[in-house]
Amino acid sequence: MSKNFWYIFRIIDKQKNMKKVGLVTWMVILAAVVSAFSVLTIEADDVRGTYWNSEKTAHIRIYRAKDGLYYGKIDKLVEPNNADGTPKKDAENPDESLKSRDRLGMLIMKGFKWNADETKWEDGTIYDPNNGKTYDGYMYYTGENKDVLNLRGYVMGMTWLGRTSQWERIE
Repeated sequence: MSKNFWYIFRIIDKQKNMKKVGLVTWMVILAAVVSAFSVLTIEADDVRGTYWNSEKTAHIRIYRAKDGLYYGKIDKLVEPNNADGTPKKDAENPDESLKSRDRLGMLIMKGFKWNADETKWEDGTIYDPNNGKTYDGYMYYTGENKDVLNLRGYVMGMTWLGRTSQWERIE
């Protein structure tokens, strides 16, 4: 009788272990499915919108043009006029013919192309009207935060030779 008791006990014990293994397996599968759905997906058009520049002096609207590339223009200036009431111009531009153009409405970002593999917009240029210089650039988000856009401007094709500024999404 005791032999049968231990035999039955071992069968029950094996069934409990199998249930535990099955439960653990299902928990691992469930965790994998949930994490697959929570993976951040950034798409090309996610960059479209209006942002504060890093100095909070202007709103920049980023849009996709007919050529499929992304551009940015100054939509609003906190101080659109000079002290004498005249509109701010592009006075620092090295091209004499452009020095008289208004800053408001100025196209300052050109030709950014979406790179899905690297999840960034690249091969564009960024113009800084404060110093009249144009930089090569790329843009990206950090982690899951699509409300802060990182812009990296650099010179001579060397991405490490430049600076990154963060623009805060307004809409």
